[in-house]
Amino acid sequence: MRVAVVWNHDHSGVINRFGQPCPERYGRKTLENVMAALRDGGHQALLCEGDKNLLSALERFMPPDREGRPIGLVFNMAYGIQGECRYVHVPAMLELAGVPYTGSSPLGHALALDKVIAKKLLRDAGVPTPDFRVLRPGDVAAGDLRFPVIVKPRHESTSFGLQLVRHPAALKSAVEAVVARFGQDALVEEYIDGREICVALLGNTELEILPLLEQDFGDREMRLITWEDKVHRAAAEPRKICPAPVDDALAAKLREISVATFRGCLCRDYARVDIRVDPSGTPYVLEINSMAALGMESSYVTAARAAGYSFSALVNRIVAVAQQRCFGIAPAGEDARQADENLATAN
Repeated sequence: MRVAVVWNHDHSGVINRFGQPCPERYGRKTLENVMAALRDGGHQALLCEGDKNLLSALERFMPPDREGRPIGLVFNMAYGIQGECRYVHVPAMLELAGVPYTGSSPLGHALALDKVIAKKLLRDAGVPTPDFRVLRPGDVAAGDLRFPVIVKPRHESTSFGLQLVRHPAALKSAVEAVVARFGQDALVEEYIDGREICVALLGNTELEILPLLEQDFGDREMRLITWEDKVHRAAAEPRKICPAPVDDALAAKLREISVATFRGCLCRDYARVDIRVDPSGTPYVLEINSMAALGMESSYVTAARAAGYSFSALVNRIVAVAQQRCFGIAPAGEDARQADENLATAN
């Protein structure tokens, strides 16, 4: 099958520079690993930029069959270039053009990336999540929130802008820093001291729950996953323990609330749920990442490895999951052959 891997690397493919720039991006090595995995799986792969030229590139690479149906799909790794709800941009373009793709829909990404809406959905589904407030410049009251609190941007991922605020007097400046840097409201939520567990999910109707992974902080004072940890720049990065040493009852609860989070936020194909477990054993969902990172040392890939997946097998399993959702079965070989003929004629 033809699989176009779409990412955002060269941010010049826009009409105007307008809106908040995206601070998040995949490294080239990860993209090369994904491309190699797809080729190992027998797919014809092409790397594309998720910008204004994307649809014409896809039309050349995977023209429709005789009846106008798709014969390939996009492996979506595009975080976006600029503006609001950036995870949504490429999936929305693909929906418009009728191109199937891996991962969540525009709505699923928007819900997961808006941490406030996601937390409200979790509460509606009966999933425990830390108490929170949304604050803007000039707001100084945290209501009845208990300190310390976490302050972070409402719409970012990868721990961008995350701050631990221990005293009410420091809250105003922390909120102002988030708004000034990221141009968005600040989410302020109670800090849950305890263990941090990541739950990786794979599938749709039938969800595979990969082995639970614990972020072990050891004796580190900052018991949070920071941006420096995620980009491997921390002096004492937390150690990943997978499978996590949790008892059967807690493991069952973590799986249950992770599935409820995945369903409640309308995610698809694969995602990662981050959970804090307090000293009494009560879990709290922090957030869901609707496009879990696929770097070799990422939590998602580490959990998949513990489940017996090689990196190549994981990437091709994600494709198979999306393929089943989009097509029911793999596209017929005749359609693919006809597309090859169409491409040769076009060239």
